[in-house]
Amino acid sequence: MARVIFYEKPGCKGGTRQKVLLTAAGHEVITYNLLTEPWTVERLRSFFGDRPVTDWFNRSAPQIKSGEIVPEQLDEQTALLLMLREPLLIRRPLLQVGDRREVGFDVETLETWIGLKPVDESFRAMSENLMSQDLQGCAHGNGHSHDHHHDHQGGCNHHGQQEHHRQGCNH
Repeated sequence: MARVIFYEKPGCKGGTRQKVLLTAAGHEVITYNLLTEPWTVERLRSFFGDRPVTDWFNRSAPQIKSGEIVPEQLDEQTALLLMLREPLLIRRPLLQVGDRREVGFDVETLETWIGLKPVDESFRAMSENLMSQDLQGCAHGNGHSHDHHHDHQGGCNHHGQQEHHRQGCNH
């Protein structure tokens, strides 16, 4: 089983579901607050690999939804500088296992990379149910659309400490 470094927006229900799947598959999940992490351009860039700049962005970020920021019009350097200034723009989660880094929660990629099959039969139904859901997007409930801004950060702000609790969105 893998030790998964998981950069998230604390309190995000989608992130909670993703962590449950990883834990059910026997992985050790170490969470960090993506919004307060001291990112550098080089370190952040390393999570995006050869993906196009447009795939680096959190499409639910208020500045993107409002049209203030249009990822399709940005070059790599500008995108990274914007993300350093406003981490809510970063697509989540950012994941690291060993030296490999990825962005987003793509079930097929993760299954091939570290495996997502539950280690215990009692987790099978829950895992299958979660994997049938949209694990890439922001999950705020049935049909709940966000046209308003959430600037809370919630959760544990002690960088480097593993969160031992699960929490839902505070909105």
